[in-house]
Amino acid sequence: MMFKVGDTAVYPSHGVAVVSNIESRVISGKKQDFYILKIIDNGMTVMVPKDNADAVGLRQIISKDKVSKVFKILKDKNRNKFYDHLTWNRRYREYMEKIKTGSVYEIAEVLRDLFLLKGNKDLSFGEKRMLDTARSLLVKELSLASKWEETRTEKEIQDIFNA
Repeated sequence: MMFKVGDTAVYPSHGVAVVSNIESRVISGKKQDFYILKIIDNGMTVMVPKDNADAVGLRQIISKDKVSKVFKILKDKNRNKFYDHLTWNRRYREYMEKIKTGSVYEIAEVLRDLFLLKGNKDLSFGEKRMLDTARSLLVKELSLASKWEETRTEKEIQDIFNA
């Protein structure tokens, strides 16, 4: 996947970023090209080697036609009940692995599962933060993909869970 300056991309666990520059640096005597990403949500700057972009999961924002699949996942009340029987910290690790994949579908599953779990039991502090993280990651990407305002995307998600 090749990006150019000004493109938007998704960097796993951090969310939507803008490619602000492409720089060459010499590291250990070897010249490498890097994407310089500015994370939209928090302004953090990340350097990703161009040769390693696929391996770290850097990807384009999903296309508009895939947005409905994400909402279908969110609406599916038949979540994986496997996680219910785990301790909160084991559940947290499992969900974190899904978020780290950077897959919008995996993140949607985490958000759905945590929202539904929240209806049955109290979430740990870490799970509450993860729910907020998953929501934020989805809202940014879905808003850009669907060309909606973030408030509309948030409302669409809230309406699904009546939250």
